[in-house]
Amino acid sequence: MKLYRVLFLFIIYNLSAQQKPIETVYFDFDKYDLTEPQVKVVNNFIKSIDTARVESIQIYGYCDDRGTDDYNFRLSHDRVNTIQNLLLSSGFKESKIVILEGKGRVVVRPDTVENLYETRLRNRRVDLIVVKRNSFGKGIYTSFKDKLKVGDKIYLESILFDLGSSRLTQNSKKELDNIATTLLKQKNIQFEIRGHVCCTPEIYNDGIDKDTKERKLSWNRAKSVFNYLSSKKVSKNRMTYQGCGNRFPLKRGDNYDRRVEFLITKI
Repeated sequence: MKLYRVLFLFIIYNLSAQQKPIETVYFDFDKYDLTEPQVKVVNNFIKSIDTARVESIQIYGYCDDRGTDDYNFRLSHDRVNTIQNLLLSSGFKESKIVILEGKGRVVVRPDTVENLYETRLRNRRVDLIVVKRNSFGKGIYTSFKDKLKVGDKIYLESILFDLGSSRLTQNSKKELDNIATTLLKQKNIQFEIRGHVCCTPEIYNDGIDKDTKERKLSWNRAKSVFNYLSSKKVSKNRMTYQGCGNRFPLKRGDNYDRRVEFLITKI
């Protein structure tokens, strides 16, 4: 019982510099509400982080493998919303929460899991991923508001794509709206939009766009961002775009390789 109770508390993972810190909360079966001890822990977590150094936070929800896909997607979204509401009520800024996503159930094969009960317990969870400002290394930034120079790259974790898609998500459009506002004020900045992909066999250098059926997925992702910024009155003369395929993985997971980056070409 002690192990059972412990697993239902938040666990803070101090990961290596190549990864992001993750805060995880575990839920009871078929539940999306929290106990008082769990609420206290997440409030302590908020107090312990320096919000001035936090660029953004992402919240992902999961369920175990029991139940239908539709039901578990709803349940995972409810769990995400529970954590978001708790963060907001505790004073966390809504503008810093850039991704809210219910992932649904985590499918496991009972015959491949040594302890299915423990595995299912760990899959009923919400992960909070915190990104610190300028935590990506020298010359890589997380905002157009930093003091930039030619050759710098800007990587925004809220501009990510679904697998095989070049369509902008609502979170991506929200972030691009903010970027467009900044660029319209800083008219001296020129840049190249670079698209990336994940999960392609080594014999190929790009992915297939499921809408166009062409192996130009990274190019189409970059073009989607180019066209969206243009629709927000950012001059096309300031922008170029290209697809980088799968040549530059971040080595942080497939999700983060379905991205675009901005390379500063002139200031």
